Amino acid sequence: MSAGRKIHTLSQEWGTPRKYVDAVNAVFGGVIDLDPCSNEFSIVGARVAYELPEHDGLKESWSFRRIYVNPPYGIDHERGTSIKHWFYRCALAHRTHGSEILALVPVATNTGHWKRYVFGKARAVCFLYDTRLRFLVNGKDGGKGAPMSCAMVYWGEHYDRFHEVFTEHGAVVNLADMMTTDFDPITSDEQPELISEFSSAATAENNDTDGYDEVIQPAGKKHSRLLTKV
Repeated sequence: MSAGRKIHTLSQEWGTPRKYVDAVNAVFGGVIDLDPCSNEFSIVGARVAYELPEHDGLKESWSFRRIYVNPPYGIDHERGTSIKHWFYRCALAHRTHGSEILALVPVATNTGHWKRYVFGKARAVCFLYDTRLRFLVNGKDGGKGAPMSCAMVYWGEHYDRFHEVFTEHGAVVNLADMMTTDFDPITSDEQPELISEFSSAATAENNDTDGYDEVIQPAGKKHSRLLTKV
């Protein structure tokens, strides 16, 4: 649920505002099965939550029915990852498990990760009216808005429900006409140190016999967000 990792300084947890947590629950029928990038201040209330350093959400199983993702927006230099890897896992989980996924992400429609894993893969997107969304900072209203526009991306089969819930929060765009069956994985040229890890994760999830009833212990204490000074 953190909205960033290491960019410069100032370690904080940026959490999803209550109104969007409520909207996500409304789309999911009141249950969020997995929050793969949670933190100690989270108000998401997912059945399973991954938190650094004990559980890296990019390496753990995403074999769950309903997943909410507020991913790190920055670059994790320690792990060599960025937001594109969270987009990849969202699209992969939907393709592999039929997971229903909502992700609160910065609007960056000109980037490769939007072109690869949203357009042609996601079912819909809501461009939020809150152009400077006020995230919760360490569980409290942070006051100052985020320095970027945000969107809620939806991978799933229940477009009508997503539209009904999110139309009051922004402009909902149906992406059905763009959907394809092709899947463009992250290449070794882009992130060579992660290919084997992602391949192992995908293989493990494909071989998972527990499916959506998989039980994973909740994670640890801290998932820091380090924000850029602007």
